[in-house]
Amino acid sequence: MRITKLFLLLFLSLGVMPCHADSLFFEDEPIQDGLNVFDVSATFADIYKKLDDVKWAGKNINVAIESLEKLNSNAHIAATDERVVLVWGDSIIANYPRPKPGDWNGFGEITTALVLKLRANDSALHNATTSEMYQLVVDALMRGIDENGRYIYSRVAEITEDGRILTSVGLEGARDARGNWRVHGVYKDSPADISGIREGDLIVAVNGENVANLSDDDLSAVMSGFNSGTSKIKLLTPTGEHDVVLRRATIILADADVVHRSDPDTGGILEIVVHRISDNAAAIVNEALAKYTDVSGIILDLRAATGDDERAAAKFAGLFIGQKPVMRIVETAKDEVEVIPGGNAVTNAPVVVLMSNMTRGTAEAVVAAFYEYGRGVLVGTPTAGSARIATRINLENGGALELLNKSVKTGTGRTIDGRGIFPIVCLSNIRSSNQQNAFFLNVINNNFNAKDFNQDPDADVDAIRRGCPVITSGADEDAISAAVAVKILTDSKVYNKLITE
Repeated sequence: MRITKLFLLLFLSLGVMPCHADSLFFEDEPIQDGLNVFDVSATFADIYKKLDDVKWAGKNINVAIESLEKLNSNAHIAATDERVVLVWGDSIIANYPRPKPGDWNGFGEITTALVLKLRANDSALHNATTSEMYQLVVDALMRGIDENGRYIYSRVAEITEDGRILTSVGLEGARDARGNWRVHGVYKDSPADISGIREGDLIVAVNGENVANLSDDDLSAVMSGFNSGTSKIKLLTPTGEHDVVLRRATIILADADVVHRSDPDTGGILEIVVHRISDNAAAIVNEALAKYTDVSGIILDLRAATGDDERAAAKFAGLFIGQKPVMRIVETAKDEVEVIPGGNAVTNAPVVVLMSNMTRGTAEAVVAAFYEYGRGVLVGTPTAGSARIATRINLENGGALELLNKSVKTGTGRTIDGRGIFPIVCLSNIRSSNQQNAFFLNVINNNFNAKDFNQDPDADVDAIRRGCPVITSGADEDAISAAVAVKILTDSKVYNKLITE
């Protein structure tokens, strides 16, 4: 790389001109270390300019440039009003004049120049494709402005540059004692499902090679990977051997799953497991509620739910609470936007809401809505307290930035971010079989030790979390959650008592 300040006279004498007077790069050298420096600089300039327009960010470019040192522990960047210096170990490897405020092109170029220097000293960054480089560099820059911010690939650029899209045949499984691969699960509507492969089947050969002779990496490449791929599988099933051709395809997982546990007398219980609070999840749940209108209760499992779309959260919560404020979005210190569903509730069935420390984003606001309007009993452990919504900023290169710059409050104005929502019934951590038996005995006796810490704005959050710890065993958590939820939903006296706790 040639720098104007140092080599300008030499290049003028050779008749080589920079792309403009103060540029760090020259028109005859657009590709450096495999990167088009002008395209990369333009993308970084676009990022800086658009970040400057974000309401909440409020941090200067100096912080973002310094964040490039997060790419490697050997790097240190010192930025002043006059200079930007990159130190690698004990040596200064770059020293550039700092662009003037608002000179986004200048900041784009200096960022590119620093990245080139870092690539020269960091093999992982040097070997990264253009898409991977943007992922690494922009993530580092974003952490200087918002530690939860991220860069989203341009799908077109990703496929054009890398030809990569993650695909799968739709199988889960493991080797058996003989080295064959036994199917433990099949994704619905996946290539494997369509071809008739079922749980328990054995894959004994792939493309004419015995599975026992294939490495785990070879098998993994058959099941999933980048780009499409075709494999000929020899399958051993209860009906004999079958030859199946599988071609990997993009697998789309639903944002919510519904299980109806029927009961001819009560209509049964509807179990709704939500992975993401989205329009898709709202549509799935709405369809299920319309189909099963006579259920005696609903278990709404939000233990691993997240979400960043306030409109989708309003649609979802509105199915249960109707036209009441679901949340408030805090964009600045002075601006709050109230989010209210547009439609009426479609069910009045009793609800138990399962929650955990993995309940995040708008899912926390949904949990709070059930609590504030008396529409469900909260069961589990405290939510994450990570209730922020992202602003998406589209970039000229087809990618985008996500800044978690909007804080979420409950519909009545309670703070969630940094605090979380607390369960009414805490599922204590089970450490022995004796304690497990004692717990279920308490459930049978309706002894839930219910407490409500949500009303106290000055409650010691850390103390509450210590008193209601995360359950370390997933199997224990599932068993306890199911037992408690069913007991509450099948005993109206218990339900009503806990709702008014």
